[in-house]
Amino acid sequence: MVSVALEKQQAALLADKIDEILDQLITVEGNPFSVPTSTPIELVDNDQLDAVLEQFRTGAMSLGWDPTTAQVVIEAHPITIVDADDNDEWLVEDSANEPEMLLVRIPVGTARAFAMRTREIVGAGRPTCPLCGFPMDADGHICPPPEI
Repeated sequence: MVSVALEKQQAALLADKIDEILDQLITVEGNPFSVPTSTPIELVDNDQLDAVLEQFRTGAMSLGWDPTTAQVVIEAHPITIVDADDNDEWLVEDSANEPEMLLVRIPVGTARAFAMRTREIVGAGRPTCPLCGFPMDADGHICPPPEI
């Protein structure tokens, strides 16, 4: 088992984009693939999530469709930290050129189930502040000062 960390917004967007790809496939005339419109009941996963140590924190991601295998393809690349200049300032940049990457191929039914479960998990988390986009705690939230 391999795990990578994603930000809540990345996970939500990934779920939405997986459903978009599958919904588009359904509308393609002459599509030879049987794409479910919702999660097949036998693929619903409500098991407790295990605590895991992630291999890396995800930066850049790509999502696609492989018609030769009828699978959704996800690539997750790690965030890398690079020295910005001699002033010891650090920048975080997404690096798709790193040799470490997670490649996942998911059949269409499993992809629907993954998207549904991802949305459920994201929805169960802390709400997002409409002003700054950071998670809000139950006991209050102070937005960080804007960068100038």
